[in-house]
Amino acid sequence: MESHLRVHTGEKTFICSLCCKGFSLPQGLKSHMLVHTREKPFICSVCSKGFSQRWDLNRHMCVHTGEKPFICSVCSQGFSLKETLHRHMRVHTGEKPFICSVCSQGFSQKESLKSHMRVHTGEKPFVCQVCSKGFSRKDMSLKRHMRVHTGEKPFICSVCSQRFIRKGDLNSHMHVHTGKKPFICSKHFSKNFMGANKSIHDCIYLF
Repeated sequence: MESHLRVHTGEKTFICSLCCKGFSLPQGLKSHMLVHTREKPFICSVCSKGFSQRWDLNRHMCVHTGEKPFICSVCSQGFSLKETLHRHMRVHTGEKPFICSVCSQGFSQKESLKSHMRVHTGEKPFVCQVCSKGFSRKDMSLKRHMRVHTGEKPFICSVCSQRFIRKGDLNSHMHVHTGKKPFICSKHFSKNFMGANKSIHDCIYLF
């Protein structure tokens, strides 16, 4: 009873000898010590991944069950982890707490900042196994580049069914159907061009 009352009073008499963090109950301290020993006694029965805390294992199981109990109040998208929902909410709030120390650009995700920093460092850790070209981002740059080798063209014109490797190429192609000419010659303002044609036109006036 006395131990239980500490939960309500906030008294933390059980202190970690390594980091001085306090706990109300002895089992709380015992569980915490696994963080320091790196012991992971709770094993996922599906993928064998280990966890130091039972609740971390319970939370992890949502990945396998597909359960998404944390729902976004704005767009109703579901998430298996509470912290994932918390990160997602920045899409709606516009919050960008991760700031680049070089150019002060803000990012909503820590991983996005980490990826952005390679722009400044020039680091290209993701290498194409076909041609050895390096890229700073795996999810976008390398993945998009691989289509050059595989021939995959996932972006399809809804008018003529022509396929493209990049979405930007599809957007440029659509001007053929719409007749829109968004590029204006800086020397001849009356002349409008589509992307490639403008490049050719500019070359004529370089000399």
